[in-house]
Formats: sequence, C-alpha cells, structure tokens
Amino acid sequence: MSDYTLTIKTSEKKGVLDDITDVITTHGANISYVHLFVEKNNVGSINLELEHVEDIDELVGDLKGISEVRTVELHGSQLDIYGKRIIIVGGGAQVSQVAMGAITEADRHNIRGERISIDTIPLVGEYAIAEAVEAISRLPRVSALVLAGSLMGGEITNAVKNVKEQSNLIVICLNMPGSVTEYADLIITDPIQAGVLAVMSIADTAVFNIERLGDNIKF
Repeated sequence: MSDYTLTIKTSEKKGVLDDITDVITTHGANISYVHLFVEKNNVGSINLELEHVEDIDELVGDLKGISEVRTVELHGSQLDIYGKRIIIVGGGAQVSQVAMGAITEADRHNIRGERISIDTIPLVGEYAIAEAVEAISRLPRVSALVLAGSLMGGEITNAVKNVKEQSNLIVICLNMPGSVTEYADLIITDPIQAGVLAVMSIADTAVFNIERLGDNIKF
C-alpha cells in the first residue's frame, strides 16, 4: 500500500464526482485531500490525495473507465513537493520582519533536504485577523502560525484557542499587549527571531524542540 496524488480531468456533468468517489471507495482507498475547480471549456479539474492504495494501476484503470473522465495523471503529494507551511498574520511592518527571519532560516534547512514554505497575510482589524486565524484549520500542510502585531486579543484570542484545540498547530506571537499571548507556545520580542524560531520549531533538521520549553515561554 502507498499514498498517491491524482489529477483527474473530466467533463463537467452532474454526478461525476460521485462516480469517482465510488470507484475510490471500492478500492478501499481514503481521500485525505481534495481540490476541485472548473476550467475553461466546461472541463472539471479534480486533485485528490489518496491514502492506503493497494493497486494504483487498477485504480487508475477503473477511473479511466468512467465515461466522463478524460485524463488521469499521477503526481507526488503536496507534502512531498511543498512540505510544511508557516503562516504569518498581522501588521504589514511586523509581518515583513518575521518573514525575513523565517525565509532566511528556511533556506538554511531547505538546502539540507527540508521543504518549508512561508506564507504571509498582512491584515489589520480584530475580526479580519480572527477570520484568517480560523481559516488556518482548513488549509493543508500548515505546521506553525506566527501572529505579528502590536495588539491582539478578543476574537483573535478565541480563534487561536479554537485552532489549537482542533490541531497540533504551533502558535508563536510577538511580545505585545492583549490576551493572545496567554495562548501562544512562544512569545518573541524580536520579529526576525520569531521567524527564525518558527522555522526551527517545525524543521526535522533542527535540534530545537519547542515541547522541551514548556508552555507560554517568553523571549
């Protein structure tokens, strides 16, 4: 058994996705990730990440047997290709400084075989940031969140609490007023250092282990 990623091009018709999932279920495979959209000329594109596939050739053959399926392609998984993700959310100036440290540190580890990507979203406003934090639980491959701002609490704190309850996400924040610091795993004063430690906390090639520090540590 192994894990595979498939890209399936189909005619955009009602019931096509049901037919595809029926075939996958028949083969005993599990869908761990799905992304679908409609391209030009009414062509559907479905990206599936599958687990526990016993016979990939037979599965692909059965999928191609569906009349609406045009092509089936095999790819490496997103985790293998893009690796882990760090999301940096907050004010523009702070986000750029955290990103500087994170990208520099990620480059050090990526040349040794890691695949760590850095995503940023400069935002202002309690509800806008809270909404972005809540959405992280719906994003694939996210291993760490860095909150880079001058004041965060209220709905942002509630969002952080909810996300941490649903996942093993590492949350790092800058040293700032507000209740969000009570729920962060690390509180860092220097934004560049926050980016560096975010990468070190998720990198397999790093000797740093955030769990050994305990909870709510401030630097």
